[in-house]
Amino acid sequence: MADVPQISYANELARKGIHLLSLLIPIIYLNIDTQTALLILVPMTVVAIAIDALMYFHGPTRKRMHAMVGSMLRSHERDTNRFLLTGASWVLIAATMVVALFPKVIAVTAFTILIVSDTFAALVGRRWGRHRFLDKSLVGTATFIATAVVCVVVYDVIYALPPTFVLAGCLGSVVGGVVEAASIRLRLDDNLSIPGSIALVMLGIDLLLPLFSLPTFSKAL
Repeated sequence: MADVPQISYANELARKGIHLLSLLIPIIYLNIDTQTALLILVPMTVVAIAIDALMYFHGPTRKRMHAMVGSMLRSHERDTNRFLLTGASWVLIAATMVVALFPKVIAVTAFTILIVSDTFAALVGRRWGRHRFLDKSLVGTATFIATAVVCVVVYDVIYALPPTFVLAGCLGSVVGGVVEAASIRLRLDDNLSIPGSIALVMLGIDLLLPLFSLPTFSKAL
């Protein structure tokens, strides 16, 4: 599979710095209810998609946005031959999806892993990645899984969650890391596939726990 043209490492740092600001989403969600969170996220998502549409269909808007942030856009985000959403829109779509479909503790965990682990995996993989694993680097995938497990443990420590949460979160972290590494061949934006796969694994395990008389965690928050 041919390599996808990459932005410079400096621009990758800037892009991921902005990406980390999305941690405000789970932080705020931990302090409000689901309905309020969706009342905030849905309009933000609509606006982001509208901006992407304007960038594609409206030349002056595209010129202005490219002048402002063009150096941080990936090649497919600058493509004028077809309409594709930018990473910012996909992040907001992912946030809306996990908040709407999954229990709060799972949604917050999955989305936090997306932001933290995807950031560190990209930066470490680009700088030190030498050996391929699926569509990414082995060291990048290992970094993703390691930082994802850290995120799970941090939430466990803060909220005193049952050990089954750590088990489910760690398994979800591994699955999320593999999905991230295979994102190109899966033809899915990893901003959506990562939290989606992690949340599904965690929810699936939570639903199975009563069969083994083990404590569930989905209603912990």
